Amino acid sequence: MCRLALKTASIPFSPYSVLQAMEAMQEGYDGSGLGLLLRGLKFTDYTYRKKDPVLSGIAHSEKALHRLNAFMQDKGFSKTYDHEFDVDFSRIEAKDRHKYFLRVYKVPAAWARYSQEKIDDELMLTRLALRKDGENHNSDLTVFSFWPDVAMIKEVGWPLGVGEALGLNDDRIMARVVMAQGRQNTNWGINLYACHPFFIQGIATMTNGENTAFVPIKDWLTGMHYPGYIGYQSDSEVFAHILHYVLRRLKLPLEAYKHVITPLKTEELKLHPQGDFLMGLRNVCRRFIIDGPNAVIGSLPDETCILVMDHKKLRPATIGGKPGEWAIASEMSGVDAMIPDRDRSLDFQPMRENMVIVPPTRQEFRICSQFDQLPPAQAA
Repeated sequence: MCRLALKTASIPFSPYSVLQAMEAMQEGYDGSGLGLLLRGLKFTDYTYRKKDPVLSGIAHSEKALHRLNAFMQDKGFSKTYDHEFDVDFSRIEAKDRHKYFLRVYKVPAAWARYSQEKIDDELMLTRLALRKDGENHNSDLTVFSFWPDVAMIKEVGWPLGVGEALGLNDDRIMARVVMAQGRQNTNWGINLYACHPFFIQGIATMTNGENTAFVPIKDWLTGMHYPGYIGYQSDSEVFAHILHYVLRRLKLPLEAYKHVITPLKTEELKLHPQGDFLMGLRNVCRRFIIDGPNAVIGSLPDETCILVMDHKKLRPATIGGKPGEWAIASEMSGVDAMIPDRDRSLDFQPMRENMVIVPPTRQEFRICSQFDQLPPAQAA
């Protein structure tokens, strides 16, 4: 099992505070790694323009860093900010780390005539090309994300210890959404690409549980030959790709995600106001149905956050908070640690038919039922 924590707030906060909250759930993970996603960025030493993409990853050698610099320059990207982590390398378990990079770029001038869809595709393809370059050179370059207003940090070790080693307690990086996972290395060898959260074109998810339907889901995704549907060093990466498929390719509303991964029974769909459509969706996307046990936590480019579970509900998760500030965690102690001064009567654990959505306004969370009618689709 893993332990997950997400905090979303109207006022940017330090990711280190979420790592401190992870300590309340420390008995649920083995300290084999940390994955962090930060969204809604704020830097104390740089005025960030939200439209500029941020490149996150690790150069494991000086040669890798030189190749990265040359690649980005050749592609026409202009670096405007390079965050210098205050790293205590003596506290980093892995010894092949040359530079942790979190860099802001201006996109090439030629992109000014591109549609937003093409820009999104080019950002994804740039990330994938850098990842491939690292893999072609004995994995000396690891790239987690390249997207506006998103930063990702992943490392082997105890979450709080990694955060301290990277100087995340200095408050020089803050965010309005922080997703954190303490990875328990149960089914796979240690690989930073196997560490949650998983990310594709602004869409991120992390999962507690075991995806027993992994193989058919992976086979169907890879069979689409979509460039971003690769990797799968973890059986949980498919949850991010399914969400991407539902929102970006099928262009369905967010609530449809729950219908795809955990559809209602036939007798329930026969009574649903959109039963014919949902039965058709279930048939077309039947390879995406999960068997669990899973709890999936996610976030979108507009800072919407979600929580869903499979029908078994053997990997619980809870949401709690107050207007302007909400927390989701795989244990109640995690929510307590992130927002201790909340009204606990508002805490909620989803049932099998529920999707919890925290909109960007953050004034409240919505409990969506699969028995309700789907709203019109909106752009992801």
